Amino acid sequence: MAGHSKWANIKRRKGAQDAKRGKIFTKLIKELTVAARTGGADPEANPRLRLAVQNAKGANMPKDNIERAIKKGAGADSDEYIETTYEGYGSNGVAVFVEATTDNLNRTVSSVRAAFSKYGGSLGTNGSLEFIFDRKGVFSFPQPEGTDPDDLTLELIDGGAEEIETEDGYFHITCSLEDFGNLQRKLETMDIEPESAELQRIPNTTVSLDDEQLVKVYKLIETLEDDDDVQKVYHNIDITEEQMTLV
Repeated sequence: MAGHSKWANIKRRKGAQDAKRGKIFTKLIKELTVAARTGGADPEANPRLRLAVQNAKGANMPKDNIERAIKKGAGADSDEYIETTYEGYGSNGVAVFVEATTDNLNRTVSSVRAAFSKYGGSLGTNGSLEFIFDRKGVFSFPQPEGTDPDDLTLELIDGGAEEIETEDGYFHITCSLEDFGNLQRKLETMDIEPESAELQRIPNTTVSLDDEQLVKVYKLIETLEDDDDVQKVYHNIDITEEQMTLV
């Protein structure tokens, strides 16, 4: 099941995130806080919190930071956050999907709309990009020592994996939204702890851009990613390996 064409975009996003560790910690802390507030402070009884803790550990967040965020979220005086999404188009018809968590909707929508306008895009209505993005589970982990890649692949398929790519000793797995929990439990039974495990919006149609067009639209994407209220930004650009250095 090699040939996971979507991994290049996913990898690029992760690389950009790694370069902005401080902002990533801020976003992870917000997710930990919201997860604890909505489902309780026990990761074993709260799947969303368990996933948030897993991703925080994967980003090398200190244990004390994780525990403080959970404690804050479970407290009676924790911040009230609203989760919302925004959909629109950047320049050259690039679809851009934004997930945000905010304590001030007016501030967030103003910032997102301003970013789209500044860089030649337009904010659309919710649901306008549903036909472009599929919600998928995405897991990444190093190949466990002593395992046979073929045997591991068969086990992952049994757990619900749709696409599997191996690269530089890592497994990158995509599954359907419905199989996310099944694959998560399958990895637990195999004593595999992913470095990242999350629900992502994967484009089912993509657009190719020349270098100049790519640089322009990425100014919008990076501006959105830098917004403290924005958790994740997805797009449908098919970036070539050569273009990775531009973004």
